[in-house]
Amino acid sequence: MKHEWRKKEKATYLPKNKPEVLEVPEYQFITIEGEGNPNSDLFPEYIQVLYAVSYAIKMSPKKGIEPKGYFDYTVYPLEGVWDIKEEAKKTFKGTIDKNDLTFKLMIRQPEFVGEEFAKKMIDQTKKKKSLELLEKVKFEKVREGKCIQMMHMGSYDNEPASFKQMEDFAEKENLSRISKDHREIYLSDFRKVTPDKLKTVLRFQVKPK
Repeated sequence: MKHEWRKKEKATYLPKNKPEVLEVPEYQFITIEGEGNPNSDLFPEYIQVLYAVSYAIKMSPKKGIEPKGYFDYTVYPLEGVWDIKEEAKKTFKGTIDKNDLTFKLMIRQPEFVGEEFAKKMIDQTKKKKSLELLEKVKFEKVREGKCIQMMHMGSYDNEPASFKQMEDFAEKENLSRISKDHREIYLSDFRKVTPDKLKTVLRFQVKPK
């Protein structure tokens, strides 16, 4: 039976539009790092290489390569961990210049995907597609631990209002934000959806005060 993350993992990927606490276990991802304005012409190429590898993994049985424990599944959504450059942090006054952004984009992989198999799929993708950024793709395991998250509805530019809700909620729960970086999980395709209809999970790590 096909694993559908929208149905099986609602607590992780489909929160309500109000803050909540959750514990995020270790997951494995195909990742790529970069910096700069996400509105640049290069940014979509980062996304392209992640999906290229992710679909190579999903379709591997049709190519005669089936890892142990394989099961059919829906490819997980694109995620991004965002921060600003260290130099920008020194002069930060509350307004972010998008050219100062740093990011790690990623797509989660099912449990049967290990480092060796992931590297094999990355190498195979390199042979089929001439995408320079494939050289930067990695396999990583990430454990977020205790976090606060919520569903943000609307433009990415309006996210500060949602983060304010999350930080106020953290205060009430006697929790403090570990750092100013944060995770976004993209449930909408920004190329096909108007900004007011975008659905994005916002999440940051917390610890007890």
